[in-house]
Amino acid sequence: MLRNYWRTAIRALFQNKTFGAINILGLTLGSVCCLYIILYVSDQWRYDRQHRHYADIYRIDAEITAPQGSARVATVVAPVAPLMKHDFPEVEQFTRVVPFMGVANHLLHYKDKTLYEKDVVSADSTFFDVFRFHFDGGDPATALKEPYSVVLLRSVATRLFGREDPMGKTITLENIFFKKDYIVRAVIDENLGPSHLHAGVFLAMNSGFLGDEALHTDAWTRNGYVSSYVRLKPGTNPAALERKLPDFVARYGGPQLKPTGVGERLFLQPVASIHLTTGLGGPQLTDPVSPVFLNILLSVAILIQLIACINFMNLCTARATKRAKEVGVRKVIGAERPDLVRQFLSESMLLTGLALVLAIPVLVLALPWLNGITGADIHWRFLLDGRAWMILAGVMLGTGLVAGSYPAFYLSAFKAIDVIKGNFTSGFSAAKLRRTLVVFQFALSIVLIMGICVIYSQLNYIRNKDLGFDPNQRLVFSFETESAIDKVPAFVNDLRELPGITAVSDASSYLSAPSFFSNTFWLKGQPEDKGQGANFLIADEYFVRANGVHMVSGRDLLPGDSAKVLINETFARQLGLDPHHAAGTLLDDSQNRIEEVVGVMQDFNYSKLDKAPEGFLVWKNGRDLDDWPNVVASASTLDYGRLLSAVAAIWQKDVPGVPLTYSFMDEAVQRQYAQEISVSRIIRTFTIMAI
Repeated sequence: MLRNYWRTAIRALFQNKTFGAINILGLTLGSVCCLYIILYVSDQWRYDRQHRHYADIYRIDAEITAPQGSARVATVVAPVAPLMKHDFPEVEQFTRVVPFMGVANHLLHYKDKTLYEKDVVSADSTFFDVFRFHFDGGDPATALKEPYSVVLLRSVATRLFGREDPMGKTITLENIFFKKDYIVRAVIDENLGPSHLHAGVFLAMNSGFLGDEALHTDAWTRNGYVSSYVRLKPGTNPAALERKLPDFVARYGGPQLKPTGVGERLFLQPVASIHLTTGLGGPQLTDPVSPVFLNILLSVAILIQLIACINFMNLCTARATKRAKEVGVRKVIGAERPDLVRQFLSESMLLTGLALVLAIPVLVLALPWLNGITGADIHWRFLLDGRAWMILAGVMLGTGLVAGSYPAFYLSAFKAIDVIKGNFTSGFSAAKLRRTLVVFQFALSIVLIMGICVIYSQLNYIRNKDLGFDPNQRLVFSFETESAIDKVPAFVNDLRELPGITAVSDASSYLSAPSFFSNTFWLKGQPEDKGQGANFLIADEYFVRANGVHMVSGRDLLPGDSAKVLINETFARQLGLDPHHAAGTLLDDSQNRIEEVVGVMQDFNYSKLDKAPEGFLVWKNGRDLDDWPNVVASASTLDYGRLLSAVAAIWQKDVPGVPLTYSFMDEAVQRQYAQEISVSRIIRTFTIMAI
């Protein structure tokens, strides 16, 4: 019987080639979009599920409370994880990852090859015992055991070594703090699955600098930027272990935390949920994805496929008169309604199956373009995964049933005697049905278009919002190595002589950069508990002009200034000062220094617009102090090609042997919204395809 259904369905398809082609084309395009969205969402959900016993691996998060407020962060101080391993038998293993705070890029050297890599971390020797990566070479048990050992991601190794075997080779890593040699002990890739612990270079923890400090410190009041993980013994109740952590913190951290008025509470977060958890502070190697966004994408996928199904229904009901005669004849010769329903569903399944057969190669060919839109790395190898075929089967079954159900039940309801008499009705006319479906289809399209309009308006607001400083026509030059920073004065002086450059400033960071210094400040003569926390950067006297910052009161920084600061309006109010009369105020800070406020700046958004302006300072010290690695140049030119060529010539003269890196500040501002822009691009693309 089933074979007859399929034979009849194939015959009907060949008898109505145009009808079949239009339906197959619509279902193919809808299926390509739907399948890719499902694969993308599945890829986001499977982060960190490739690790052995991933259900027993937890990151240690913290909630920090202070007089100024509280914050939930994804990092803790270095002693927490090893002390938990020592105190709690439930903890089977621990490991930690230490980022390079304040380092934007690292310069890697091998022979005459140099390249920049930004994702460099130090990790405990137990890292590959807790987390599972595919090793192209080396031993996971010993890869990070010896001092000055390094593990490279395959993509970094290929860029640095080409086809040469990197195992056992010595490379040099240089940044603004040090220059050291490391031996390559292993090469890994992420073929087993994506991880939130994405880094190009893993350094052995016992290799000096921040890693060495993490190994030996017992401090609970500073350097809380360590990502710490524990693997619990199978069967351990994490909630029961969490209930023991307040006493644990009081025992080890209490003596240091209590005098500062800071409280800390620890939490255990399942590693598989990290990539889908947003809103946590502290440095993270990858940006988490909001589950709300993934649910929106799935909704878009459903709407796209539903629109394709409605197209199918409309075409079927448009041919109702012709098919009604067929139904009448079949019923006259003895066909029952269930037989006809199965027949029409078989035709729907056949068309859906053919559409999916076409959709798979189209999807494979479109993967580079679609991955460019989403920023994902979905590979054609997904076809080798049994779960992908389950998804395909589910899409085929769901689409076939939805697309074919109404035509099947509508057409099979025709009465043989009415059809023979020429009455092609079944209680609800085809015209009314088509009108209903078309209206519903337009309603779905309007909903999608309104979504695009809302997203566009939000992005337009981000692009046009007055940030309080001027990021346009600002070039940012970053000096990524210790030796390069020594050349800053010569480069800055030559840059100021170039036509088209109106102001140049040297600073410890730049506005819209990911990190600044921070400290607690209070009015001189007040107790320390009246202090207010604020971010700050150290800059020269050209900072205000080079960044287009507006002054509210007081004066700008001057060449002879030392221990002078500019504060913003928000910080003036937090200190209890009138922003228009704050100049001349002396401040104490938590590092036993005294600063004088010489001017107040208009508030500016140096971080994302979802945060209100926070307290901020610009600090001017004497020129006898070190130079800083970020140079901002304000340009006034329409010929950037000529300007950048002149800059490159100056760089080659002043900073030989180091690759030139620069960016435009307005692009750096937009990079803060990379995830929002990516989300809008994804939804816009698939919505347009749906419409």
